[in-house]
Amino acid sequence: MTQPTVRPFDVTHRGVLAIAVPMTLAYLSTPLVGVVNTGVIGQLGAAALIGGIALGAVIFDVVFTTMNFLRSGTTGLTAQAHGAQDRTEVDAAFFRALIVAVAIGLAVLVLKDMILGVALALMGGSDAAQAATRTYYGVRVLATPFALCNYVILGWLIGLGRAGLALLLQTVLNGVNIALSIMFVLGLHYGVAGVGWASFVAETVTAVVGFVIAFRLINRGRMPHRGLILDRVAIVRMIAVNRDIMIRSFALLFAFAFFTSRSAAHGDVVLAANQILMTLFFVGAFFLDGIATAAEQFAGRSLGARYRPAFDRSLKLTVGWGYAIAAVVSLIFWLAGPFIIETMTTSEPVRATARLYLPFAALTPLVGTLAFQMDGVFIGATWSADMRNMMLLSLALYLVTWWLLTPLIGVAGLWIALLVLLGVRGISLLWRTRAKVRTAFPA
Repeated sequence: MTQPTVRPFDVTHRGVLAIAVPMTLAYLSTPLVGVVNTGVIGQLGAAALIGGIALGAVIFDVVFTTMNFLRSGTTGLTAQAHGAQDRTEVDAAFFRALIVAVAIGLAVLVLKDMILGVALALMGGSDAAQAATRTYYGVRVLATPFALCNYVILGWLIGLGRAGLALLLQTVLNGVNIALSIMFVLGLHYGVAGVGWASFVAETVTAVVGFVIAFRLINRGRMPHRGLILDRVAIVRMIAVNRDIMIRSFALLFAFAFFTSRSAAHGDVVLAANQILMTLFFVGAFFLDGIATAAEQFAGRSLGARYRPAFDRSLKLTVGWGYAIAAVVSLIFWLAGPFIIETMTTSEPVRATARLYLPFAALTPLVGTLAFQMDGVFIGATWSADMRNMMLLSLALYLVTWWLLTPLIGVAGLWIALLVLLGVRGISLLWRTRAKVRTAFPA
């Protein structure tokens, strides 16, 4: 029996940071789009228009977060083919994912009215806000196929370790979106529709630039034939990986939605305070996501190369850098948190409540960093079933902790439950790693 070829390669601090730094910058630039969109609509002086954008943003957040498996799954499968030095399979993985992205994008366009109707029925809002949402949604939804293709292109570039090109695409996407939002709304007076058209043009332009980059990288001399792209085994594997990642994303979305819902049950002051503190948590997550992306690429590449030393080394380096960054971010939250809270609200009751629970929010980067890094490892290695199962286990313990502690210690119990969710995810995935590595790298 022929032994699989082992293809050694080095994993260094420089290599990890070469992926992590550009991707961190890319992730950090994304929230600016929402800030600018809200800001330019805010200049129109109508609260209903801001509410309409907010409701529309929630709809697209749910849709696109659910479809983020197109980015994650493509990264893992591409990184493994790259590690195996199978250039034809690298390109085939790109085309397979692209077919799925276009199919889902067209399905969303067909079902767009039903999606909007269900979303507005669930979220409510005034008649004026819902009218603004319909206008914004009706334009922006047209960009869905391009947006999902951009997920595939981004995941493919990350899988190849081309983080600089990935940063370029995100810069084009966010830069064009911000510039056109300002021009369409404040310059051309398109109102809410202007924000939607800015997103549409930005996604379209980015897709064009992305396709140009991709086709320059694809080996056009040995393009994968149709039979390889539509290979049944490969497609079934891709669907299984993407399905499990989608379930995991749904569970995570539910956990955050539940946190917000339970915060609201304690009153408007607690809801506002927790929303401010959760903003700190999400900012910290952007810093950790860059290192997690490096973990995705190196884990997938190591499996494809069948070279365990690279896997072990990448795990140590990405987790080590994750904790170093998390420690700095947690310290900043701890020390600068009171100032940040005062900047974000003028309400004294909200300020006082946010300061009371700030220590919990400051702990989230440290407690959650292992979950971020192990998510990256499991995505890159396409161990998606285990990632799904550990997410569901963590979610169950999160709910049990909330149920047990909230009657005893109130809102603090909700925060402890969130820390349990983050901590259990990381520890459980690390525990599963040993068995998965033994199977993936047999002696």
